[in-house]
Amino acid sequence: MAAVHRIRAVVGMSACAALAAGCAGAGALGGGSDGTQLVVAIVANPQMEDAIELSDRFEEENPDIDLKFVSLPENEARAKITASVATGGGEFDVVMISNFETPQWAENDWLVNLQPLVDQTDGYDPDDLIPSIRDALSYEGDLYSVPFYGESSFLVYRKDLFEQAGLTMPEQPTWDEVRELAKELHDPENGMTGICLRGLPGWGENLAPMNTVVNTFGGRWFDEDWNAQLESPKFKEATKFYVDMVRDYGISGAAAAGYGECITRYSQGQAAMWYDATAMVSTVESPDDSLVVGKNGYVPAPVKETDASGWLYSWSLAIPKSADDPEASWKFMDWVTNKDYIKLVGEEFGWERVPPGSRLSTYELPEYREVAEAYADPTLEALSSVDQSDATVDPVPYTGIQFVGIPEFQDLGTRVAQQISAAIAGQISVDEALAQSQRYARSVGESYQEDE
Repeated sequence: MAAVHRIRAVVGMSACAALAAGCAGAGALGGGSDGTQLVVAIVANPQMEDAIELSDRFEEENPDIDLKFVSLPENEARAKITASVATGGGEFDVVMISNFETPQWAENDWLVNLQPLVDQTDGYDPDDLIPSIRDALSYEGDLYSVPFYGESSFLVYRKDLFEQAGLTMPEQPTWDEVRELAKELHDPENGMTGICLRGLPGWGENLAPMNTVVNTFGGRWFDEDWNAQLESPKFKEATKFYVDMVRDYGISGAAAAGYGECITRYSQGQAAMWYDATAMVSTVESPDDSLVVGKNGYVPAPVKETDASGWLYSWSLAIPKSADDPEASWKFMDWVTNKDYIKLVGEEFGWERVPPGSRLSTYELPEYREVAEAYADPTLEALSSVDQSDATVDPVPYTGIQFVGIPEFQDLGTRVAQQISAAIAGQISVDEALAQSQRYARSVGESYQEDE
């Protein structure tokens, strides 16, 4: 695949618009006069807010380095980071990306190869990184980003509500069983939603859970010859199932509800079940943030035709090739992704708030095992059961579980996600949404057919 020209075609037209500083030269946001200033672009999530709060510890240990954080909502962060790195803008010294971008950007020589830095850092222990996460952040065997946290997906449910209703959650539920359970527990008149599922448009929002439903129902985005499959019977069945369940048993206004809205709704005791990222536990089980601590059960991602259907994702840190001082950038990345940082978060904020899913050793810490008794093993099992290269019933020409691992998916996925959200809102039918989505996907697939 001609990855370089493809990614440049995708980001080139929007690069200047996406960057607040315009297409200025390198160092537009950096340049501390005393020592080195590192500009760190991150996604605004609770775990990274903890990192910002603790960052003075790093600066005390490294007085020659000054940290400046640019913290943005997920969709905005993706756009700005992609545009900056793709154009070599030099605005950022450290960027938060994922296993979607890492191998593609490494192939295009946009990122610093971290393997030499990792290998020369005493105590970093790359073998301690959870294997599926480590592999997903590698290119040709070398790490090009390191995980701040990793996640798969599972289903959380209120054990107390199930008991009161005389219901039992299967150890490995099917989606049909989950739908029936949601129907039984849905009680909007008393403020209880049967299940939370994302409806907010975005390839990293509503398409993340929905794509796992598509996979386990036997659907796929493209066949082996890059023919778009979004109007195929299996894809259509899965989409209708997802949209109907969100509309029938999901939260009010679900078309505009993403991860943030669902975590708030569930943590405040207003939902009986929620299917989403395993990283939810940092909030759901936090006494400071949740009303349902200790009331939850966790089971694997629901299935239909596959044995497993959880996704694989990691918010990770990388160094753009345009960074002025990669060794200084690595000092910060080492500090915020190593074993000692995980212990620091546990000691300062509580063990339920440590970044999950990155290191095997986290799950061996007695303090973490104690607070994570309900979800530690389900998280590790979810992460160990995923395979980005074998997530569908029928073979596909791409990798990825909750995304299609091609650069065009940022745009394609967003367009399709908008159609799905419109169907959830009742503005169009699922058939209409998928007919338009098929046209979008067909254009992308044809470009790959032309390259063969």
